[in-house]
Amino acid sequence: MNYLDRNEFNFEPSPKVVEAIKNFDPKELCFYTRIYDQGKKSVVSVRLSEIYNVPEQQVLLAYGGEDILKNAIHYYLTKGDNKKILIPEFSWWYYNRVASECDGEFEMYPLYEQDDTFAYDVDEIIAYTNRTHPRMLLLASPNNPTGNSLTSEEIGRIMENIPDDTIVLVDEAYASFITSDVDYIAPLVNKYNNLIISRTLSKFYGLPGLRCGFGFIGKGHDQFLSWVNKYLGYNRFSEAVALAALDSDEHYRHAADDMEWGRQLYKKQLGHLPGFKVYKSVANFILIKYPVEKKEALQKALADQDYKIKFMTDKGLESCVRITLGRREQTQTVCDTILKVVHSA
Repeated sequence: MNYLDRNEFNFEPSPKVVEAIKNFDPKELCFYTRIYDQGKKSVVSVRLSEIYNVPEQQVLLAYGGEDILKNAIHYYLTKGDNKKILIPEFSWWYYNRVASECDGEFEMYPLYEQDDTFAYDVDEIIAYTNRTHPRMLLLASPNNPTGNSLTSEEIGRIMENIPDDTIVLVDEAYASFITSDVDYIAPLVNKYNNLIISRTLSKFYGLPGLRCGFGFIGKGHDQFLSWVNKYLGYNRFSEAVALAALDSDEHYRHAADDMEWGRQLYKKQLGHLPGFKVYKSVANFILIKYPVEKKEALQKALADQDYKIKFMTDKGLESCVRITLGRREQTQTVCDTILKVVHSA
């Protein structure tokens, strides 16, 4: 089965990752890490500090990106009386669930369809945040499932114009597929104490099964850091694999290039068809509007090819599919299958 429905990685891990797994000494698991003796969390947080130029103390590590979301939302929504969080419309359903787990009060702010993309209205977000004064504001960049993102300038404008006691969590799980620029992160985190930026090795680095998330937080959150950090360190096998992945950008950039090829193919082959719209995406998936009356035929045709894509059921997106950008032959097969269904009518 070709799984193109959950934004997993359909390419090969980097040779350095494979080598790290093959060469890992199981005896390492017989001992706790000694990195805490140096006042550090992990060899991974040290490396991330070097890559992103953020002090190691402000680097977050977690069991996948969703663990950072859960830890931050649960912590900040249970401190004090303000339990409100603002969440983007057309976003990952898990945001709402995590807020509900700690009795958070979530409100949805809108994303707007503009031609062949979805977009945040930055001025509206600023106004909405000032009007409702939530404890947390969640921004997804790129956003799942719409594929749109915020620029660093837009993030900075939001931070500059909202209450400084509103914790802003920017979920960047799907970042890096279009650009390798990370130089904006350190200035933002250094300037705004109420900012958390969350990332992961699950998407660009293609290791969702490793469960390794990371992020960065502004200054002055010692209690949260004490609460979220692991006193006895982290999984030493995962650390070794994570270090190898972080040293493999060139390998994963080639996979990202194939994904860009896929974006262009979907646009070229499907974008002109009646009832179809191929939305711009800067993530490892693409959202496509299709004639919903063809849903059953498309599902059957794709199943016959052993392919699975996500037929959206979210309110307002019922006539869309989200397709993970896989290998070139996978993308071509999906396109050919859709075209066959369309032209057989």
